[in-house]
Amino acid sequence: MTAKLHCFGESGNAYKAALTLTLAGYDWEPVFVDFFNGETRTEAFRKLNVMGEVPVFDEDGRILTQSGSIMYHVANRTGKLAGARDEAEEVLRWILWDNHKMSSQAGSTRFLMNFLPAEKRPKEVIAFMQARLKAAYATLETHLTGRDWLVGDAPTIADLSCCGYLYYPEPFGFSRDDWPGIDRWLGNIAALPGWKHPYDLMPGNPSDRDPK
Repeated sequence: MTAKLHCFGESGNAYKAALTLTLAGYDWEPVFVDFFNGETRTEAFRKLNVMGEVPVFDEDGRILTQSGSIMYHVANRTGKLAGARDEAEEVLRWILWDNHKMSSQAGSTRFLMNFLPAEKRPKEVIAFMQARLKAAYATLETHLTGRDWLVGDAPTIADLSCCGYLYYPEPFGFSRDDWPGIDRWLGNIAALPGWKHPYDLMPGNPSDRDPK
């Protein structure tokens, strides 16, 4: 039975799971979640995931939520993108770092800057979060000096976690031109067989919605 990933194109966290499934060669299909019309706040969706978030992975009735959990499931099932056995803790370290230091703030900043009406965008909050993100980019840039991948000599789910928001076109204070190591690394990921941009991999795109 084909696994299903409940997702939408604008979600960087869903993209992490979708990209992992794709690059690992998993049999899966996307199920569109209409986030911007409130689907994740409905009773039906909360029964699927009490956290009210995407992604949600459904495989033969087994439900997994949170991108990291889904990514680990796929890596364990396929033996791909997991890294060497002695690298497991380092892979986990970067996934936890990403969730705490980068993706959570990148996702929120991008939302505030692009998906709220202009008059409701909190400038001071955005500036504060962009400063924190700049520190995170600097950490990532430093680590990637002289390295092709975050852990070991091959791509892992650590890479796919940390890149989750960095391919999106909407502005949120990140430019690849400012970070040559990150730019090279993102190019390495995009060169992997099967890679797709989030708006090509999952349903849902800002252009599908009427401008507010």
